[in-house]
Amino acid sequence: MSVLTPVVDHVVINVADDLDNAAQVYQVLGFQLTPRGYHSLGTSNHLAIFGENYLELLGHKGGYTGRQGNGWPAQPGLSGLVWKTGGADADEIYRHLQRVGLAGAEPEYFYRPVTLPDDSQGEARFRTVRLAPERINNGRSFFCQHLTPELVWQAPWRAHPNGVTDIIGVAIAAQDPFLIADVYSRLFDGNAPLHSDGAGGYWLCAGKTTLSFVTPLRARDIYGPAARGDNGAERMVALELAVSSLAHTEKYFRRARLAYRTEGQQRRLFIPAGEAFNVALAFREE
Repeated sequence: MSVLTPVVDHVVINVADDLDNAAQVYQVLGFQLTPRGYHSLGTSNHLAIFGENYLELLGHKGGYTGRQGNGWPAQPGLSGLVWKTGGADADEIYRHLQRVGLAGAEPEYFYRPVTLPDDSQGEARFRTVRLAPERINNGRSFFCQHLTPELVWQAPWRAHPNGVTDIIGVAIAAQDPFLIADVYSRLFDGNAPLHSDGAGGYWLCAGKTTLSFVTPLRARDIYGPAARGDNGAERMVALELAVSSLAHTEKYFRRARLAYRTEGQQRRLFIPAGEAFNVALAFREE
């Protein structure tokens, strides 16, 4: 297998049985969402497609007649961190995870019908490989091999009223940030070096996305009230989003009468977690 380097494919926001409301909330926040999809595994979703990655609202809502899924093993909120497979396939990734001691179950195949922007129909197909579930608290992390990427990254779906172009940050809060940061660093077998942030936390690069590992107190200082993990375990708490023009984004927020704040020399716009299904959102110009 070629050298495996970290690149975030997408993130998952678990909305449980409140998918209708979640979709409305994220549309008001300025995200263009894809039509509802129904996985062969029994879950339903909407996506916000960006350049390199995307955001997934995942839940259970009618319209699917196949078998029921087992649900998402986490509280509502940001609970899925998904990696690109690069030039490898799911079987190669699984063997890699076995070598580094982080393998979960064998690769899983699933699909969902897709209605494309021109109203034609397709079938998006995937193979996923999970990290060992006992190593990831309050959610899941896995690799996703897109067998039909052209049915996901459709150009018309990338235009968002709020101006977002990519996910450029994922924040994970933990009492001991190094413990979970080290898991992700070892996942890529030395190809994801950790860096100190000078404030007791760590970060690593994953394509256009920076993963930040901070204490819950630090997360609160940056993003405001944030989700907490069960029994003090780590929790994915916030997303940082690149926008084409911060002035345009702020104009949209004002027009939509959204509750937001600005902060910092870099000037970011913040949507509190309570307004975005338990996920703090930060927008900055890139």
